[in-house]
Amino acid sequence: QLVFAAHDPSGIDLVQEVLDLGSPFADPGVGDFGLINGVFALGDQFIEVVVPHRENTAAGRFLERSQGRGGYMAIFQSPDVHAVRRRADAANMRRVWNCDLPDIAASHIHPVDIGAAIVSIDTPTDPKSWRWGGPDWQRDTVPGAIEGCTIGARDPANLATRWSQLLSVEPDLESKICK
Repeated sequence: QLVFAAHDPSGIDLVQEVLDLGSPFADPGVGDFGLINGVFALGDQFIEVVVPHRENTAAGRFLERSQGRGGYMAIFQSPDVHAVRRRADAANMRRVWNCDLPDIAASHIHPVDIGAAIVSIDTPTDPKSWRWGGPDWQRDTVPGAIEGCTIGARDPANLATRWSQLLSVEPDLESKICK
């Protein structure tokens, strides 16, 4: 799941229109972060737009720093969030949010420690379910998939190393790509 931040709710409408997506799910849980959102199903993957609706939110600070450009968060489904948490802790990557619900467990890694956007690692109890997509996401999905994303960094080799540590993948340091 890729997450983008927008200054106002029209950003949700714009993504829906430009990408010709289905109906968005508005997750009430993001209100705890001072946000509203729209989550769109794209095959079995998701694009989310978050919008700050109160002062001093992480998304609001991101919008100020980035001048509204770039992705805010990357969410990865993992079969074992507990193993990822242990790797994060061993690599001194701060977990800024942990959630353990009956149907999903998740952790957000601080963007400073991972070297780019917030990274969330999520493990649903049923690998084919996705709480964050809403109860009807399979009905509201449109065909397609996220092919990848480009992450910029001042130190691409360090970024590739940090992400590969967390995600337990091998970095290709010549091309700066994790495989």
